[in-house]
Amino acid sequence: MRRGGLKFRLLIGLVIVAFAYLRKCSQRQENPYTGKVQTISLSTQQEIAIGLQQAPSMAQQHGGLYPNNDYQAYIDKVGQRLVDNSIAKRSEYKYEFHLLRDERTINAFALPGGQIFITYALLSRLTDNSGKISEDMVAGVLGHEIGHVLGRHSNERISEANFWKLITMGASVGADLGSLANSVGQNTLLKNGRGDELESDDLGVKLMLDAGYDPRYLINVMEVLKAAAGPNRVPEFQSTHPDPENRIQKIKEAIRKYSR
Repeated sequence: MRRGGLKFRLLIGLVIVAFAYLRKCSQRQENPYTGKVQTISLSTQQEIAIGLQQAPSMAQQHGGLYPNNDYQAYIDKVGQRLVDNSIAKRSEYKYEFHLLRDERTINAFALPGGQIFITYALLSRLTDNSGKISEDMVAGVLGHEIGHVLGRHSNERISEANFWKLITMGASVGADLGSLANSVGQNTLLKNGRGDELESDDLGVKLMLDAGYDPRYLINVMEVLKAAAGPNRVPEFQSTHPDPENRIQKIKEAIRKYSR
């Protein structure tokens, strides 16, 4: 009975794993903006709906929107220039740019579907030698975040995470190897997340060039982020973001590629 029970568990585990792989294969599609084949489980309209639904709570987590219409108009102007002069304009996404009140967290991020955020803490550090906010540096930040939207990175991460949940379940049911499968999955998702950042940097360079901005200022943004992280930043292999020095090198390569 015990041997039969083990065989039954193994069979069930294999069925779950097989289902996970078959579903993943059925979700593979080519991204029209990057040419990359991805695991995608959400439609464009679903991405837009998720972004709109989550936007208010994300803003609330950062103290709401920054109470300065001039700064918000500035962010809107730069973001719209990037969209209007690039492949982003041909997408179905509805881009909206939000300046957050948060004066401590140096960050920018994008939700699925085109909701893009930048904190005042980061904006206030995007300055030139005279201390004035650099439009090219702001464009670098927003271009990178638009790259996440075009890259459908949130959609892909959701889809991949669901795949690894099923793999972990199958490994747990079939052979008590759920912890091992989960560990492999987490490491894979971290690695893929770092790849998303590099792809967004690459797309950001192209968007900046198309809109008439100087992409070398994206390197300045990396220097700001590097300084903000300090000497005790998390090692790259444990982080969702590549090391700033690696990002700078890839940005330089992208500038040479797109400037030919």
